[in-house]
Amino acid sequence: MKDELIDYCLRLGDSSLILSHRIAEYCSKAPILEEDLAITNVGLDLLGQAENFLNYAANLKGNTTADLLTFKRREGDFRCLHLVQTPNTDFAFILARQFFMDCYHQILFKKLLNSKDETILGISKKAIKEVNYHLDRSSDWIKRLGLGTKESNERIQNAINDLWMYTDELFTDNSTDLSMEKNKIAPLSSSLKDEWSQMVVNTLKDSEIEVPEDIYYSLKYGKDGFHTEYLGYILAEMQHLPLLYPDATW
Repeated sequence: MKDELIDYCLRLGDSSLILSHRIAEYCSKAPILEEDLAITNVGLDLLGQAENFLNYAANLKGNTTADLLTFKRREGDFRCLHLVQTPNTDFAFILARQFFMDCYHQILFKKLLNSKDETILGISKKAIKEVNYHLDRSSDWIKRLGLGTKESNERIQNAINDLWMYTDELFTDNSTDLSMEKNKIAPLSSSLKDEWSQMVVNTLKDSEIEVPEDIYYSLKYGKDGFHTEYLGYILAEMQHLPLLYPDATW
């Protein structure tokens, strides 16, 4: 069960880590100053969540640290979801990706408040407050873009359509999910789908955005170590200096 717990912490930590990196790439490029500050704060929250889960994974593994897990692991050892790896195509894509993840995180962390693992419980108690704000922000932007101009509606519709195929992984169970559920540490990923779908569909309909058809593209997922072509480029940038100067310290 220890290996599965480590794998689960890596999944949550890696997904928040990579999403925070994508947000960092967008820093200073938001359409208005207020939004630039807001999305940067979201990225910092996600980075803090990543650090908490990676610290726990490092403690469980022994003889490593969260920094080493972040900067010295190979691509195939990461467990981040495909959705967070997608590029910052434009503001609509960033908001749609964030909205999908915010809905997922709110439902997940609420359920993790019942975890039998004290560390995961503690992380979740802090994270849920941040996630509630993230969801308020992203759902508000979905409505503003959907109910705005013809162009803003088309842009957010295109983003929703293109990113929809990545959402299936959020609710796919593997052996780690089964172990976490059996030991009352975390819920099955599949158990989150109905609530997520209802939340997302209601917001999209209220925003005059059409709900895409459920057509998915892959049976090999990031949570199993199979990644999109984007992750390698992210890690090349993120890990460049630590790999170039492996003995450097702050």
